[in-house]
Amino acid sequence: MAAPAPVTSPESATPIPRNWRALIAPYAQASAGSSVFQLVTTVGLLLVALVLLYWTRHVSYLLTLALSLPTAGLLTRTFIIMHDCGHGSFFSSRRANDVVGVITGFLTFMPYAKWRREHALHHASSGDLDRRGVGDIYTLTVQEYFAKGWLARLSYRLTRMPWFLLTIGPVYFFLHQRFPTLRKGAARDEMMSVMLTNISVIGLIAILVMVLGTKTLVTTYLPAYYLSLLGGIWLFFAQHQFEDAYWAEHEEWDYANAAIRGSSYLKLPRIMQWFTGNIGLHHVHHLAPKVPNYKLEAAHNSHPMFQLAPVLGMADAVKVLRLALYDEDQRKLVTFGEARRRWRARRGS
Repeated sequence: MAAPAPVTSPESATPIPRNWRALIAPYAQASAGSSVFQLVTTVGLLLVALVLLYWTRHVSYLLTLALSLPTAGLLTRTFIIMHDCGHGSFFSSRRANDVVGVITGFLTFMPYAKWRREHALHHASSGDLDRRGVGDIYTLTVQEYFAKGWLARLSYRLTRMPWFLLTIGPVYFFLHQRFPTLRKGAARDEMMSVMLTNISVIGLIAILVMVLGTKTLVTTYLPAYYLSLLGGIWLFFAQHQFEDAYWAEHEEWDYANAAIRGSSYLKLPRIMQWFTGNIGLHHVHHLAPKVPNYKLEAAHNSHPMFQLAPVLGMADAVKVLRLALYDEDQRKLVTFGEARRRWRARRGS
């Protein structure tokens, strides 16, 4: 039998095997025991952390703030469980995935059905220059940026500033989840998900205000939730917005290359890898979203093709926040300064 033809990459001479689906299939199966254990321990620890936040405020507010970090990590891990449920990878049963997805979505204030749909669109179009703008961090090309008026350029530049991404970005993401998607084809369950989540969130906040008081709620729980959103924005940015990330026009776009070469392998310290549910192995997740988070590392180690993914360390993941535009000539993301210098040089030649 002839060997399967490889999927050739525009970025590298090293091919991704055509039979990658068969290679990853052994890992794309949920383990009920592992999933239940992860769910119980994560949600259990989250509830304990939330109680400790309340108790420690009587001891030392600095201790409360310190506990906000692991609490934010547990919120992130809870979100990853919802994320896996949205992909249908956490349990083999769709009903189980949806039930747990709704519950963990409530715990993280995320409308499960809306997020699931938008995230699926992100997976289907990541790295496609002709399908930007849904479930991603919107990115302009250098040519598109300089073709815009000064006000549009200023607006885009503002939204790509690192300080904006890490301060206003979490607030925008939270507010974005509060409204149903006003696009053709938006499903009824998506609309209901947003409304029911909003009602539940408002109800929960109202109860907590009556029981704890507004000041206690804001000073005790808001920091942890905000930190979880901030960490999520940073992770998502570093997973796709790095210098050599794969981008291509739709006719040339290839799913496998977009997954492995357009998603980073973010190497985090072990404790952060645990809190983030192995999502730093994003190249594996994008290639095969049916692989549950607790099998991503084993899948990564299973085949040399995963070594093709760009590797980022913690310092790299901070540096990439400066990248803002895609240079189609150089086929890489660049900073505003780099783009301006090349644009001026081109116009002067």
